[in-house]
Amino acid sequence: MKCFSRYLPYLFRPPSTILSSTCHTEADIISTVEFNSSGELLATGDKGGRVVVFQREQESKSQPQRRGEYNVYSTFQSHEPEFDYLKSLEIEEKINKIKWLPQQNAAYFLLSTNDKTVKLWKISERDKRPEGYNLKDEDGRIRNPSTITSLRVPVLQPMDLMVEATARRVFSNAHTYHINSISVNSDLQTYISTDDLRVNLWNLEITDRSFNIVDIKPANMEELTEVITSAEFHPQQCHTFAYSSSKGSIRLCDMRQAALCDKHCKYFEEPEDPSTRSFFSEIISSISDVKFSHNGRYLMTRDYLTVKVWDLQMENKPLETYQVHDYLRGKLCSLYENDCIFDKFECVWNGSDSVIMTGSYNNFFRMFDRNTKRDVTLEASRENSKPRAILKPRKVCVGGKRRKDEISVDSLDFSKKILHTTWHPHENIIAVAATNNLYIFQDKVN
Repeated sequence: MKCFSRYLPYLFRPPSTILSSTCHTEADIISTVEFNSSGELLATGDKGGRVVVFQREQESKSQPQRRGEYNVYSTFQSHEPEFDYLKSLEIEEKINKIKWLPQQNAAYFLLSTNDKTVKLWKISERDKRPEGYNLKDEDGRIRNPSTITSLRVPVLQPMDLMVEATARRVFSNAHTYHINSISVNSDLQTYISTDDLRVNLWNLEITDRSFNIVDIKPANMEELTEVITSAEFHPQQCHTFAYSSSKGSIRLCDMRQAALCDKHCKYFEEPEDPSTRSFFSEIISSISDVKFSHNGRYLMTRDYLTVKVWDLQMENKPLETYQVHDYLRGKLCSLYENDCIFDKFECVWNGSDSVIMTGSYNNFFRMFDRNTKRDVTLEASRENSKPRAILKPRKVCVGGKRRKDEISVDSLDFSKKILHTTWHPHENIIAVAATNNLYIFQDKVN
């Protein structure tokens, strides 16, 4: 991978802007985006319960510049709206998370979840069809056995390539509260699903039961002080996982210690500075996302204003803290009134764990180089993201005289926000979801 800092101010250019339209419905809003382990496939889920899978263009000698482009590979309806008659509760079809399973054969497998149900999908290709049946004709109608005078051997005939998505497993009826995250274990046999108060462990082959490994529900719900916001398995240690809370803490658990991991083995929390305490302190300290680094040594968390990197060997304070949009600290009151303060931003590592990325408002997204300590703000918009164009860094002016290339903090559009991002596991290619638009940017090519 090229030296990131060399290209930081003009790192990415968009080979394609996909899924974009000027008018959109609520169902078109992208709610999750995820690369598979090879980076050849990219999946998005939306509020309408649909999953769209993109495949990367194969390298061509005649058109080498098209190598970075992704085209639609498969589209299918993952979840439908449901109604819980016992609780008189409507269950949305919105896809909350997508997680790919490592590829074992020619087919691809992914997990998708809405608020209550996780599904395992198989995506496979078919370019041949059987012909020459004995008991049915070419139209599929059953033949009269008395008219069959000879036996034929069916043969496979070539056909146009068809990509099929089939639901192989449905994991349901295990969550009382809304599922906020799923994570596949490194043993490739189990995964966890997490809601506000519980973490459940599933076997990928068993759908009728799961094991509850974390339960923070108090006997009296009036005593509830925090909820689980996200959880993820360690990338190498199949017995270790971490979950974050709305109080800004992270708990590291070891499943070898006990069947119910109510007692954590490590507890990460930054002491609060009493001088900065305000009405909004608890809200903005709530962690919206937690991610292990690829090497398994660090944890990254995202709260409302910052991204923090934690060393697993140091629990008392974060190793690194990056300000995402500190210029909003003076606008927390208005952000509380329009509910933006409750937005849940995700964060992501690059393939070498040297750069982190997260979203912001006005369709801005931020990148932080951990080695050089440089950062950049880029914008994903249809106006300045023409194909093959180089992205220019953006700056936000807090007060005083505003320069020509700066934008005032009072001019930011809080309805345009980048909550979901993902990074190619091996290359400098990122995917950014901005409302109903999906932008794919790649490293600058000289």
